[in-house]
Amino acid sequence: MPSRKFADGEVVRGRWPGSSLYYEVEILSHDSQSQLYTVRYKDGTELELKENDIKPLTSFRQRKSGSTSSSPSRRRGSRSRSRSRSPGRPLRSSRRSASASHQADIKEMRKEVLEVKLTPLVLKPFGNSLSRYNGEPERTERDGLPPRNTEEKFHLSEESRYISTQYSLRPRREEIKLKDIDSKEENIVATKGSTLWKTSEEPATQTKALEFGGVPGAFLIMLGLPAFLFLLLLMCKQKEPRLLNFPPPLPALSDLWETRVFGVYLLWFFLQALFYLLPIGKVVEGMPLTDGRRLKYRLNGFYAFLLTAVAVGAAVFWGLELLYIYHHFLQLVLAAFAFTVGLSAYLAVRAAGAPPAALAPGSSGNAIYDFFIGRELNPRIGTFDLKYFCELRPGLIGWVVVNLVMLLAEMKVQSRAAPSLAMILVNSFQLLYVVDALWNEEALLTTMDITHDGFGFMLAFGDLVWVPFIYSFQAFYLVHHPNEVSWPMASLIIALKLCGYVIFRCANSQKNAFRKNPSDPKLAHLKTIHTSTGKNLLVSGWWGFVRHPNYLGDLIMALAWSLPCGFKHILPYFYVIYFAVLLVHREARDERHCRRKYGLAWEKYRRHVPYRIVPYIY
Repeated sequence: MPSRKFADGEVVRGRWPGSSLYYEVEILSHDSQSQLYTVRYKDGTELELKENDIKPLTSFRQRKSGSTSSSPSRRRGSRSRSRSRSPGRPLRSSRRSASASHQADIKEMRKEVLEVKLTPLVLKPFGNSLSRYNGEPERTERDGLPPRNTEEKFHLSEESRYISTQYSLRPRREEIKLKDIDSKEENIVATKGSTLWKTSEEPATQTKALEFGGVPGAFLIMLGLPAFLFLLLLMCKQKEPRLLNFPPPLPALSDLWETRVFGVYLLWFFLQALFYLLPIGKVVEGMPLTDGRRLKYRLNGFYAFLLTAVAVGAAVFWGLELLYIYHHFLQLVLAAFAFTVGLSAYLAVRAAGAPPAALAPGSSGNAIYDFFIGRELNPRIGTFDLKYFCELRPGLIGWVVVNLVMLLAEMKVQSRAAPSLAMILVNSFQLLYVVDALWNEEALLTTMDITHDGFGFMLAFGDLVWVPFIYSFQAFYLVHHPNEVSWPMASLIIALKLCGYVIFRCANSQKNAFRKNPSDPKLAHLKTIHTSTGKNLLVSGWWGFVRHPNYLGDLIMALAWSLPCGFKHILPYFYVIYFAVLLVHREARDERHCRRKYGLAWEKYRRHVPYRIVPYIY
């Protein structure tokens, strides 16, 4: 195995992809299989570079101090340098003697840059890759450099042909006058648009685009979502939940808060924390962080679900009334919200002292926005990962418990000997969804929530309040508004649910298998587009059907959850509408992220897979 040239933590110069400019970067890690270095630029951008795209700092400093070039014919002080014009050298309006030219160059030259020419390199084709060689064999001169007449511009092949090309780097050192640098590089920035920096010394400042409407949007969401949640639940409890009756009668604040209920919620939260800490289940590593580390996670969510089922069964056996949750439902929502606010405040305080490497890419430095979006990427107390724990445990398992309580409440409120078929369908569908998520817990480690988003109010409120009390909205609706479902209709709804689940699970399984081992023989039939980062984009299988087949399956399942509630009111379909908006927004975030990360390869991918979530809808 070839030895690596640069060590982790070493500060070097790395070439910006698609340009001829080098910037100061820090080596984060090295992949011994692909021989790629993960580096971080000064503005926080992380990329994977080949070893010949990286140069030590000393090479730049030596040239700036006047050291000689490695090529004898290019030595700065050489008077024997050939003055004949090569085919790639521009014409000069006047000629001077070698001595006079040398003296003028010494006076005018104040800086030297490293220019890199891109020439196509023959690729070794992958068995499942769309990549092809689209250049001609390289020709070299006596000094091993490519001839100058092959340099100036590299034209890509037709865009309709999905070709991925890697590049070989051939350095050429030129003595360029300072006034020429200013004018030429300003033109490059103005005309090409893809070059973000004007010189090889200092990258330009990149402004972060804030999501969710920036600071005002984040502030309004934090105020509006909890209020909207309470109004939605109050409307659902009305006998006639019409929009004309909005807003519903509001209870007194004293009726919404009960200390005992808050204690019940704390007991639930810390019981799940105890299950999380149990030394059962395998331990896996997450995605690489900016400093090259991989955090370890214990996968015991499914075991926690089984232990919760045993605990709930034992509590019922010992006389605990589960309907207490139904009778104090709004108080429980307020207790969960109060806990979320306290947790978000703790996260904001601890993130203030977090090192830069621990911060999430989406953090902005604004106190209000960072409180909402989350500043620290992986807040941990020892080995206890707060974000990872909240993503699947208290809210997701709590969702199943709330559904069970609503099933019992329907039987009591409607004086039924058995739950309705509609309630059974809703409980069964959503139970399958939760069990699937816990069984495939490892897939969570590659999601944007874990790898990109910080842990703040947005995720905490979504995990601890929105999931258990809004995702169970169909079951809560059926307690007060029964709907009889015939068996033929139930069969159609079940078929729709299974269709959505098959798409959802197969697409996610294919994606996770490809991320774990792209060279798996079972995936050899899949076609890919190679990218400049060294990774491949799937363009066949489920991921050649639409760009986000898992989102499509999610939407179909959400519709199947709402159909058992009938068509008397739009309220039970709120989840479908909300979920569609959520997935469209998330798809837009994915689109922006992938466009920045993969560049030209992503544009080819978009042409190859034009549909985003739903087929024939762009």
